[in-house]
Amino acid sequence: MKKHYKGILLALSFIAISAILYFIHFLIFGDAHHIFIYLLGDIAFLPIEVLLVSVIFHKIIEDKDKKERFKKINMVLGVYFTEAGVELMQFFSKADNHLQDFRDSLLIKPQWTSKDYKKAIKYIQGLKHHLQFNGPCLISLSEFLTSKRDLFLKLLENPILVEHETFTDLIMALTHAEQELSSRKDLSALQDNDYQHLMNDIERAYHLLLLEWLIYMMHLQKAYPFLYSFYLRTNPYDPHAAVEIQ
Repeated sequence: MKKHYKGILLALSFIAISAILYFIHFLIFGDAHHIFIYLLGDIAFLPIEVLLVSVIFHKIIEDKDKKERFKKINMVLGVYFTEAGVELMQFFSKADNHLQDFRDSLLIKPQWTSKDYKKAIKYIQGLKHHLQFNGPCLISLSEFLTSKRDLFLKLLENPILVEHETFTDLIMALTHAEQELSSRKDLSALQDNDYQHLMNDIERAYHLLLLEWLIYMMHLQKAYPFLYSFYLRTNPYDPHAAVEIQ
């Protein structure tokens, strides 16, 4: 009850002020009939006013806020891919022996539509990745992820990303993989079960990375064509990609 006390008190105050003003009107003009006509008219218009303010105007403001939040989210995604994501994709693309099985879904073309992106995302979602890293590859990955530890922590602390669950899942997967890798004394001499456990963690992060990259590229195509052009020309999954414009 205490929680709603201020709200109830405020409502009663406004009702009391309204009653006082109507009473003053009656004292001055002495016309109760006129008061009740306008009072009924105001009450009749109240549902329409609630519709305009609570539904239509609220929806307009909410959509605008959503666009602004989405823009900020993708700015953060841009930082991630610039600082870590693209380099990780380059690393995985060189080490993935099964890349040929799904490379076509990552060969993004300038003329791709939302339908093409959704088709590619759906296909990648259904994949089960099987990576085979040797000791030096695991050591290189561990060192890279450890060097990006502060970046990952800052991203997880960013309140904007709370609404972007898929990206949060990606950062959590990468952070977990980094913890697992950095905790091993010798990544070149792992037991089979331990090696498979590490590969499962890495494959989870890899899978989420591919999905997030496709989602990010779909946004760039509409919002930032100049960035979209650059990422197309540096696509780590395209063997013919070249940053120089021919």
